[in-house]
Parts: sequence; structure tokens; C-alpha cells
Amino acid sequence: MVFPAILPKIAVHWLINLYRAARKLRSNAFQYYRNSTTNTKPSTQAVSSSERAMPSAADGTVVCDFHGGLLRSAGIFPYFMLVAFEGGSLLRALVLLCFFPLVCMLGEHSDAGVRVMTFVTFVGLRPRDADLVARTILPKFYMEGLHAQVYDHLWLPAKRKVALTSAPRVMAEWFLKEYMAANVVVGCELEMVEVGRVWYFTGLLCGTGPDNMGLRHKALREALEADGNMADVAVVGSSDHLCAPYCKELYVVSLASGKTARLPRERYPKPLIFHDGRLVFLPTAPAMLAFFLFLPLGFILSVIRISIGIVLPYNISFAASALAGVCFRTSGRRTREAGGKRRGVLFVCTHRTLVDPIMLTAALQRAVPAVTYSLSRLSEMIAPIKTVRLTRDRDQDAAMMSRLLEQGDLAVCPEGTTCREPYLLRFSPLFAELADDMEPVALDAQVTSLYGTTASGHKWLDPVAFFANPVPAYRVEFLGAVPREQTRAGGRTGAEVANWVQRRLGEALGFECTELSRRDKYIMLAGNDGVVRNRK
Repeated sequence: MVFPAILPKIAVHWLINLYRAARKLRSNAFQYYRNSTTNTKPSTQAVSSSERAMPSAADGTVVCDFHGGLLRSAGIFPYFMLVAFEGGSLLRALVLLCFFPLVCMLGEHSDAGVRVMTFVTFVGLRPRDADLVARTILPKFYMEGLHAQVYDHLWLPAKRKVALTSAPRVMAEWFLKEYMAANVVVGCELEMVEVGRVWYFTGLLCGTGPDNMGLRHKALREALEADGNMADVAVVGSSDHLCAPYCKELYVVSLASGKTARLPRERYPKPLIFHDGRLVFLPTAPAMLAFFLFLPLGFILSVIRISIGIVLPYNISFAASALAGVCFRTSGRRTREAGGKRRGVLFVCTHRTLVDPIMLTAALQRAVPAVTYSLSRLSEMIAPIKTVRLTRDRDQDAAMMSRLLEQGDLAVCPEGTTCREPYLLRFSPLFAELADDMEPVALDAQVTSLYGTTASGHKWLDPVAFFANPVPAYRVEFLGAVPREQTRAGGRTGAEVANWVQRRLGEALGFECTELSRRDKYIMLAGNDGVVRNRK
């Protein structure tokens, strides 16, 4: 077990840190008081959303407090909760929520409050798990929380950018450097311990009390050495911030300005296309309390909704699912032509969740087989339709799909993987080379609590998570048959047909078409190419 091996070392670290704090408390307290009185006090101004002319930090150095300055909210508890929930477990997230009253009493940004949240969140957690959350989950919530005015007028024009965070540096550094082009990130450092050739976080910060503040002061001074130990502009959430002695001008962001200063998606520093994790909402303490209270009912609803699709016939399951809280909207449904055809219709669908083919079947009121690249054994067993696994061998897959089309209709998702955001991944042209009788189908899913997809988690929970939402919603829109002049029979190549279908679906959904593929997604979110290889 990991924890029995870690706990003795944690106790030793606590004793050593307490001893150091007792020796250095007096000298450090005098040093900080002396620094705050000998340095020139910077001019302080308030930044609010009503101001039209905000001063610019162009060609200068800006020091920005991440929480409360660059982000519209000063709260850091939700981001600890994301690490605990997504990188740890449901139990760890519940324990962290139970400690929230203590964190409120100590102060969310106080050294003691940060240490409590850090210990519960990181103790026994592997650095790899924390890094995965920092790269694939936190950027989405950070991006949605950016302060538009601070980003446009102070952060973006600056020549040198320094970011400060009161949370552990591992939580924000990847986002700030990869998306925000930060030169330096200053934050708390975590202690680690090696157990059986595997490194784990102890949940403790390097340094205790004033000693920890001293490390951050030192890191900030080193970051500003090239600028004479003084920054041109500092943007903070309160005037008594750590960086106050190191800046010429200090701007305090008004709390009221964060309500109307959200950065639109089209102005993000980089397009947010891929992200992972289960939680849809920002997990503040009230939101997580509501989530845990609803979770048992959500699981029961998920079982009921899945059972309806498995047991009941199509003409009854449609109404029964609506009574169970599933919002389903369909339009442009194609009527089946009289007189049998030699080959079936190839339904080309967007890929939002694993239940896309099931929703297509519900809209058509008849079973339509679907081909898939990867599907968990549980999902395959409970699926009410026939699913056929592809081998990723082009010739074999083409022959298999041709045989299925000879037997009737077939559903295919050319993206090869799901995408949560309003983007369409690159379409494989294989489907366009097999049939001319095709119909694009625009599918879109909306959830409020849990995502029904994952790249690095337990994929067998995907349908359970989707149907555990209070009101899961699906939209199915049939766009009509592909015109003959846009098929291979009309002289088009397979790639041209695939691109035309992708654009048609993107226009129907309001999504942007990309050249990214399944491999790009899994390399970023899971660190592999998304291919499950058989082990002998």
C-alpha cells in the first residue's frame, strides 16, 4: 500500500518543518516588515469593467496574480476540487468538500488554507496524474474564467509576463506557459517521496509559514532580475499582495468587473478543441454539494434510462425515455422509399458520445448497425443495436462495410472519435469510397453535470455518465441525401466527398471544421495514439 509507506515520512517532514518555522519566524517576520517599509510604495488604481480607457503595459513587464487578476474569480478551491476529482477519486473529492468549512475559517488564500487543500488533494497522488489534469482538464476552466479586459489591455501587450499563483505551481504552469505565453510562473512547490521506484506527492509544501513566503519572494525577485527587480505593472485582486513591493504601478481588479468581463471563445489565445475529464461545471463548493446529493438519484436514473433502450421496443422507448427525463429532438427525418434497394443507405454521423448510433436508431424507429473503432465490452454487451469492430486495416474494413451495406443500412462516424467542443475532426474518406447513397446526420449532445466521453478514464462508464445527467439532451437532424454530383459517381474523389460532407455537417451544427484527427486527440489527452494493441 502507498499510504502506510508515505505517512511516516510525512510525519518526519512535519516535525522538521515545525522546527524550522520556530527558528526562522522572528527573523523572517522582521525581514518582511522591513521590505514593506523600505521599498517605495507603488501607485494603486482600481480596474473595473466600466472603464473605457485602461492603461496598457505594452513593451513592459507585467506581474499578474493568476487568481483574481488574470482570472475573473479569486477562488482557488474549485481548481483543487478538479485535481481531487479527476486526478484522484470520488472519495478524495468528497473528503476535500468536507474540509471546505475549515478552509473558509482559515482563509482560502491564507497559507494555512492552501496547505489544508493541498494536503487533501495531493497526498498519495502520482505526479503523472496531476500533470495529466493540468494539461487536459484545467485549461478549459481556466480559459472560461479569463478576465477579458486584463487579458487584452495588460497581459497580451506586455513584453515580459510573470504569473503568480497561491496554489501549487504544478496546477497552473502548463496552462500559463502553453496557452498564455507566460515567461515565468511563481507558485508553491510540492514535496515528493519515492516508494518502490514510483514518485508520490506527500501533500506538503516546501517550507512552512514565513519560510514558504520567503521561497515565493525569492522566486519573484529572480524572475524580475532582468528588469531591475521592479515590474512596470502588477495586476492583483487585493492591494496587500505579495508582488506589491516589486512593481511601479499596482492595479486592483474589482470583484464586480468579473461578472461582465468574460473572454469570448473566438478570442481565446489558442482554440480549445480537446479536453478530458468528467465534470462539466466549475466545481465550487455549493455546486459540488448539489452534485453529491444528486449522484445517487443520477445513478438510478441512468440505470432506468439504459434499461428502457435495451428492453422496450423502439415505438415505446421513445416516449418512455422522454418520461424518464431524456430530451430528444429530431428533424428532417428521411422516409424510407418503397421498393427494396440493392444496397442500404450509409448514414454519415457526427460523433459526440458513444450513444450516437442508438439515438440515430431511435430517430429512424428501426435498428441500424454501426461500425466502431473501439468499444468497451460492457457497452458492446448492453447496446440494443448491432456493433461491428473495425480492424484499422483499410482493405479489411472496406470489405466488412461493403458486406454490411449489402445487407441493409449502416451508420458510420468518420471522425473516428468523439469531440466535445463545437469542432469537427477530419473525416476519413473510406466511407465515401464505399457508397454513393449517403445521408449526413447532424448529432449533438448537451449535458450539465457529467461528460459521456473520456480519453484517459474508464470508457465503460461513458453511457452511464451521460444518462446520469439530470436532463441529457440529444439533437438529431437528417440533412438529406448527398447530391450525385458530390459523390464519386459524379467524378469526385473520396477526399473531396469527405470534405464536402464535413462542411455540410459543420454548417448545420454551427461547428468549425478542422484537420485534426483521432491520433492528435489521444496524443494530447492520453499520451498515446489511441490504438489498443493486443497483448500476447
